[in-house]
Amino acid sequence: MRPEILARYGDQRIPRYTSYPAATRFAGEVDPETCRRWLAGVPRGALASLYLHIPFCRSMCWYCGCHTTVTRREAPVSRYLEALRGEIRLVADALPHRLEAAHVHFGGGTPTILQPRDFEGLMPLLRQRFALRTDAEVAVEIDPRTLTADMVAALARAGVTRASLGVQSFDPAVQHAINRVQGFEETQAAVGRLRAAGIREISLDLLYGLPHQTVASCEETVARCLELRPDRLSVFGYAHVPGFKPHQRRIDATMLPGAAERHAQAEAIAAALVGAGYRRIGLDHYAAPGDAMARALDEGRLHRNFQGYTTDPADLLLGFGASAIGRLPQGYVQNATSPGAYGRLIAAGSLATVRGCDLSPEDRLRAELIERVMCEFRVDLAAVCRRHGRDAAELREEAAALARLEADGLVRRRGDLVEVEAAARPLVRAVAACFDAYLARSTARHAPAV
Repeated sequence: MRPEILARYGDQRIPRYTSYPAATRFAGEVDPETCRRWLAGVPRGALASLYLHIPFCRSMCWYCGCHTTVTRREAPVSRYLEALRGEIRLVADALPHRLEAAHVHFGGGTPTILQPRDFEGLMPLLRQRFALRTDAEVAVEIDPRTLTADMVAALARAGVTRASLGVQSFDPAVQHAINRVQGFEETQAAVGRLRAAGIREISLDLLYGLPHQTVASCEETVARCLELRPDRLSVFGYAHVPGFKPHQRRIDATMLPGAAERHAQAEAIAAALVGAGYRRIGLDHYAAPGDAMARALDEGRLHRNFQGYTTDPADLLLGFGASAIGRLPQGYVQNATSPGAYGRLIAAGSLATVRGCDLSPEDRLRAELIERVMCEFRVDLAAVCRRHGRDAAELREEAAALARLEADGLVRRRGDLVEVEAAARPLVRAVAACFDAYLARSTARHAPAV
């Protein structure tokens, strides 16, 4: 990538486009009654995905951008679990019929902060209230530093099929700078215990753009990760937003790499993983050649949601827990962020929805345009517009923006087909932003384009 192009686009603040509209556009007009009405309108035969948010950790990683709370006590977690179980019942009761579910994801925070018996006990409730497919993927995010043998056994008994382990970096200097000291050996031990228990699908999460991080340290981290033979890896750029996440103020911003160095780190990681035989999936995921995600890419079935790239075929997402986001046919819904406020709403018999957005026909069109660009690095404007009863000729402002990107070498246009140039793929979010009708008037802080 030409340095001047990286300088022009690399520091732009752009949504990650795990949804459209981005969550920063959600508003309070969508409330519990709106959500209840939308749930009642879910059509028969719809396929669901279930997300359960566990917003607690034993210590705070200073880079973290998630909604989580540090606790050393079990009482807050137990109270929260009671509310979570209550919400599952409330949502299931609000649906007009028992939904089939193809995917369950436990996110955090640290989901494995739950007591093993409590985690294991959630699955019978989910299976009672939803018709989980026999081949459903059940995934859980794990902090290897706190994973116990009892929890591994509980995960296996609960039917977990995929474990996603946070790594970020194995460089001690970087680990100390982000308050996450995690040795390779304890990560290796966690992977070994999971596989021995029958949880064979392993994903690792890495970050670049961290304080003190270098191309060399990124390459060394990847080399150690390859020793663990993961099925998938996600590689995200650190987003420094201390105004949104005050604990990030503990990070020395003068030690953060700029756009050119961030790009060099990301490409060094990509080269190492592709060189080891992994397929590059979209912007920031990598998969072993036989993995379901690689097959989905080849077959045009790749999607993008709040967990990043996914093979999840569901028509809707039900989000449970504080701050959890759901996607219903009518629009997005998000729960109260704080565990306390969330718990009080559920205890009162109310759904916990506090904001969201209903999707207009225009939003649905733009969401598909953005998803195809993000997943495939190409989009047929005419074909997508036809599916939405529109004419690609109506996208005049978008055409002008794409012309500017073409002049800079980011895209190539052939009629209504837009393709992101191979060298410009790290800037794919800048291409997707051409179709974002809200970005120009947004004041939200997003992650850098690279």
